[in-house]
Amino acid sequence: MEGEASSKDPDDVDGPHGQENSSGTPQKYDPTFKGPIYDRGCTDIICCILLLVAIVGYVAVGVVAWTQGDPRKVIYPTDSRGQFCGQKGTPNENKPFLFYFNIMKCASPLVLLEFQCPTTQICVSKCPDRYLTYLNAYTNGASGDLKYYQQFCLPEFKDLRKSVTEVLKDGDCPAMLTPSKPLARRCLPAVSARKGVVMVGNETTFKDGYGKTRNVTDLIEGAKKANVVLEARQVAMKIFEDYTVSWYWIIIGLVIAMVVSLIFIVLLRFLAGIMVWVMIVLVILVLGYGIFHCYMEYAQLKGQAGSDVTLSELGFQTDLRVYLHLRQTWLAFMIILCIVEVIIILLLIFLRKRILIAIALIKEASRAIGHVMTSLLFPLCTFFLVCLCIAYWASTAVFLSTSNEAVYKVFNESECAYAGKTCNPETFNTSNITKQCTDARCLFAFYGGETAYHKYLIIFQIYNVFMFFWLANFVIALGQVTLAGAFASYYWAFNKPDDMPAFPLFSSFGRALRYHTGSLAFGSLILAIVQVIRVILEYLDHRLKAADNKFAKFLLVCLKCCFWCLEKFIKFLNRNAYIMIAIYGTNFCTSARNAFFLLMRNIIRVAVLDKVTDFLLFLGKLLIVGSVGILAFFFFTHKIKVIQDTAPPLNYYWVPILTVIVGSYLIAHGFFSVYAMCVDTLFLCFLEDLERNDGSTEKPYFMSSNLRKLLKKTNKQPTDT
Repeated sequence: MEGEASSKDPDDVDGPHGQENSSGTPQKYDPTFKGPIYDRGCTDIICCILLLVAIVGYVAVGVVAWTQGDPRKVIYPTDSRGQFCGQKGTPNENKPFLFYFNIMKCASPLVLLEFQCPTTQICVSKCPDRYLTYLNAYTNGASGDLKYYQQFCLPEFKDLRKSVTEVLKDGDCPAMLTPSKPLARRCLPAVSARKGVVMVGNETTFKDGYGKTRNVTDLIEGAKKANVVLEARQVAMKIFEDYTVSWYWIIIGLVIAMVVSLIFIVLLRFLAGIMVWVMIVLVILVLGYGIFHCYMEYAQLKGQAGSDVTLSELGFQTDLRVYLHLRQTWLAFMIILCIVEVIIILLLIFLRKRILIAIALIKEASRAIGHVMTSLLFPLCTFFLVCLCIAYWASTAVFLSTSNEAVYKVFNESECAYAGKTCNPETFNTSNITKQCTDARCLFAFYGGETAYHKYLIIFQIYNVFMFFWLANFVIALGQVTLAGAFASYYWAFNKPDDMPAFPLFSSFGRALRYHTGSLAFGSLILAIVQVIRVILEYLDHRLKAADNKFAKFLLVCLKCCFWCLEKFIKFLNRNAYIMIAIYGTNFCTSARNAFFLLMRNIIRVAVLDKVTDFLLFLGKLLIVGSVGILAFFFFTHKIKVIQDTAPPLNYYWVPILTVIVGSYLIAHGFFSVYAMCVDTLFLCFLEDLERNDGSTEKPYFMSSNLRKLLKKTNKQPTDT
């Protein structure tokens, strides 16, 4: 495969003219193609093989998870025997709701420890709608109460002549029924309030079936514990309802964001210089106003009681507003802002030429995007592939987490030595446990297991997270190197755009996959390892929140900060390494080293150009997100009188508004990420061009005429011999 991309293939050329190739042999000038010519071969093959092996293992984990897992455990409620309520093809198909025999037992701390109420739970077709005890139903059997009551007993209970004492002792039926309503497929007390009085079914008291009168607050307390996650599910259902009635308006908002982003990109080509200078002036004016405001606050506090206290005398205060009443605070702010203002003005004076270069580079990026318009749509491809990675990771995680077996434990009210021990419901009634603990029940507790597969489930979950980060970073890297290759082919075309490939984006994508899959895998692997470590540190931080070890907390915070900085640095280094890979076709380490030292040799230009372009793109995103977000706010809150009847009724109006804002940011980020990648690529090419070429006929500059004019560089015209 090596050497196939030879000088005969103009699509594989991305590098400065007149350079040495990978073998050290100087390249000769090719008059038919006004650009650099390089051999290109496969790079970092070992990492490519490692990625393929890891993907095969990932698929194997997914297949095992899909064969062992059962997502119904997340969707459907489960009765005391581990059977799903309302699941088609099961005996409970027509019984979608879960009924608790004694909801008050859910107030037990066992709910939080075992995630299960220590009471019998069955699937029912409907929730009870009245107060009724089994004693009253048995006494008034002729009235039909007993027949109604039977549907809330165990399915195998058929002997209606059985005495009340025996029925309650054997746990065949609940001692009482209370008016309930289904919430997330669970029957919970129908709570209401009248004049500040809490009631359940229009009653404040009820009989518990054992001859005692209880207050409805006992029911509510049990329902709260049983409802640990149900309230969140209820909110989720309302959010889902909001999406069903507003999805098309959300799409319209996102389309508007897309149009505005495209218009902004187009205008940027013609107004880049004006926009940059306007923003620079605005920054100076804002800082100037800050200095003025600090001075006015400082002068206003003169003579006020307590304003002359120093910061050292006051010490640390949790209420930061206290510091705003001190003159020394505003004096410190004013001094800091003055120093920043002076530094910015001096930088503008001494770096005015660099800012002009930044503006010219931004304009050049606009021209490059104009010649490679398909690059604006390429982020959709990257977004689709990232969504596939997310979908595979999420589905695998769900199947892994639901691939456990049903575990049953002993639950009881009185003291019992077997409480919390595992049990077998089929043989429980004949075991010694029922003899020693008469009120003990063998109930479904949770899904788990003790097989070898279940013991390694945590390893599979960690591998699932690691592969998600690796593949997602690989997809993003593929998109970056593809865009970099397309824009580099524009820069290194001597006669723009005549010397560019016919399909620069497609050619760059093919080169990236054909030659540099291993390099992309290498860079994304390093980043994935750091991200997994950060996830583990976040998990440890969550576990140590309740701990009193301050040293461990301090050490963890330091580690989190260090790895956050490391991740940012690796992302920066990877991005520039991918650009060098697209230009020269070298391996990852060589590209990263060359990119790093090239940037370090031009650190002033890097600082100025990066900050100017980043600030410009950030303000562009802010403009788009802010304008579309304000429009969405006025629309969904019915504040636009002309179309206020058009907006749909919502449970939470912030749901579509936040969706539009986040979606608008992602869309704007997609457009501007292409722009940022174009600027970074052209910038590295520009630095290489300055270092490698001198404008002679043998080594002409490849930069545009505008950049040459700004830098006072010229290309000598070749003389006819």
